[in-house]
Amino acid sequence: MEETNRQKKIGGVIQKDLVDVLQSAAQEGMRGVIISVTKVSVTTDLSQAKVFLSIFPSDKRDELVPAIQSNSKAIRHELAKRTKNQLRRVPNLTFYGDDSLDYIENINASLRGEDINPIKNPDILPKRKKS
Repeated sequence: MEETNRQKKIGGVIQKDLVDVLQSAAQEGMRGVIISVTKVSVTTDLSQAKVFLSIFPSDKRDELVPAIQSNSKAIRHELAKRTKNQLRRVPNLTFYGDDSLDYIENINASLRGEDINPIKNPDILPKRKKS
């Protein structure tokens, strides 16, 4: 289902302010980690928001996304302070790791010929199950 203009606007407001909250937290606690908010998707009743995070270096994603999710109440409170003049109510935040940059890097490596060629070595392909 297509997002309404209101959902897109609220998602944009949350995304813009959430970047500031997460970047300031990353600067205080973790040196050398870049956190960016790639997309915010808000439900039609505006009560839930899915937040997709891109984290560099990507090997820290698996430990940071659960840590950020466990601190979602504090993040939501800070977000409410920043958006008090724009939003009446801040939706509940659910954080997900965005692996689209890794996917793009894998495609680029395949195009450059840096990975194993499945035509020459078909053993690397997943086996199909017979039904």
